[in-house]
Formats: sequence, C-alpha cells, structure tokens
Amino acid sequence: MKKYVVLLVLLMGLSLRGFSQEKYGHTLNMGLGVGYYGYVGHPVPVFNLNYEFDVVKNLTLAPFISFYTYSNNYYYGKNGQYYYNYQTVIPVGIKSAYYFDDLLNASDKWDFYAGTSLGFVIAASHWDASYPGDRNAYDGPGTLFIAAHIGAEYHFTPRIGGFLDLSTGVSTIGLAIHK
Repeated sequence: MKKYVVLLVLLMGLSLRGFSQEKYGHTLNMGLGVGYYGYVGHPVPVFNLNYEFDVVKNLTLAPFISFYTYSNNYYYGKNGQYYYNYQTVIPVGIKSAYYFDDLLNASDKWDFYAGTSLGFVIAASHWDASYPGDRNAYDGPGTLFIAAHIGAEYHFTPRIGGFLDLSTGVSTIGLAIHK
C-alpha cells in the first residue's frame, strides 16, 4: 500500500510542473454520477471533484476525491430482525486523460479524451445501535483500484463547459471550470 501512495504523490508532483501547451489543464471538474458496486447490490449516487494539470501536450493528470454514502438492511437470523448498515466511502487518487482533439480535428467547442484512474478507498461502516455483532467491522482504508475512462466536454464559453465521463468505476456528468 505504501508503494502506491508514493506513486500517487510522485504523479501529483509531476502534474504540478505543467507545461500549459493545451487548454485542457488548470480545470476544476465537478461531477455527479452513479456508481454500481457489486457488494452494495444497487447503483448509488456519487459526487466527484478533480483538478486537471497539463503534463505534456494532450495529457493531463488530475488529483481527485469522490464521496458516496448508502445503507443496506440485513437479516440477522438469530433473533429474526433486520438491521441497517451505514457506509461512507471516499475514493482518492489521480486520473490521467489523453485528449484526442488533434487526431479527430475537433472544433474548439469539443474535447474528447480517454484515460485511467488509480487510487485507494477510505471507508467507514457502522450498524444500528441494537445490532448484536461488531458494529464497526469495516473502518479504515480499503482496497486499491484502477478504472478506465472515456469522455467528452462541450465548452459553453471559453471558461465553462459541461462534460460526460463514462467509466468502469463511476460515470459522471458535470461542470468544468477552466482557468
């Protein structure tokens, strides 16, 4: 786990150098989306925030943080009752994006990209007060994850755009604010 944290810090440091060769970097992206997590059993709403920095021509890195919360009820067979489990999950990491605008001859109004995300999950869980088992069985850092992305942004103005990011992790629609 320590290796992955060091890798994330190094990638974030590289992103701070920024060569500003393209208009993609120095962008705050705020998105709402839906993620499906197999252990939840249903899609959950997710908030995502990232800030893109130019690395080289057509390539950005963006430190990100996401947030979602949900609850499930479970049947506890010993006494025949249902108990609620409440989860708060905060994925943190870095997202890369390579822009294909030059290759696609896209107009200035559009940006098209593909990329990956690498990060880890901070999670907390607790049960109803009357739950007879371990009520805090799932606190602390979770697993490392990687996700693939494709997306597009439409620029309403030179500083404001709307984006759609389709991902193997969390797909979002949101607002991009360019510096």
